[in-house]
Amino acid sequence: MRVQARDLAAREEKLEALQKKLTESVGALVTGEDWKRALEFAAKFRGRSFGNTMLIAVQHYAAFQQGRVPEPMPTYVAGFKQWLSLNRAVMKGQSGYAILAPVTARFASSNPSDPDSWRRLARGEKPGFGEAVRSKLVGLKPAHVWDISQTDGEPIPEPPAPTLLQGQAPEGLWDGLADQITAQGFELRLVSNAKAIGGANGLTDYMTREVSVRMDMDDAAQVKTLAHELLTAPTGVP
Repeated sequence: MRVQARDLAAREEKLEALQKKLTESVGALVTGEDWKRALEFAAKFRGRSFGNTMLIAVQHYAAFQQGRVPEPMPTYVAGFKQWLSLNRAVMKGQSGYAILAPVTARFASSNPSDPDSWRRLARGEKPGFGEAVRSKLVGLKPAHVWDISQTDGEPIPEPPAPTLLQGQAPEGLWDGLADQITAQGFELRLVSNAKAIGGANGLTDYMTREVSVRMDMDDAAQVKTLAHELLTAPTGVP
């Protein structure tokens, strides 16, 4: 029991330290440009929470300043066993980046519609006959990940780079899509290149109610981008 208590206290201490580091890293984002860089970085790691991407970024930059990694921004980040499954291993002397990992537990109920009927299953316990089972987040625990620059082994296959459509678009399709956008009260803007809209092919701004499409692409790519801006919103309109 004393060992378990010490382990629990150590975990709580690590969680408090991570929460403090997270608060400090977010608090350091004081300018619009800082937030822009942070959001661009977080967008590269959509499988992780914004908090964990901030923790990774702060710790990786510290490793860069110490000369342990070659670049200030991380690229591919994974856990120890995940790197092994990719035939790569963490290099000796490389410390992992602490993040907040979810802790889940299984719950069972013979009457799922009653919220008070769910009971937590012990490890290895099987639900009773006819009971429904669901998993639920019950807490957080410290975990560690490493950037690819902290590992060596087989190269990681690069995903194929997207290519822009080329050629002409079907006649009248641009006008039809543009009419649907303006009918919803959005102004259609044509910009000279991707730099004008943060490197994207198209952009919908809900604050100014503007849809922007870069014009340095073939007609087919412009129409495809316009359709994307129209159809990716939850309601089917920008």
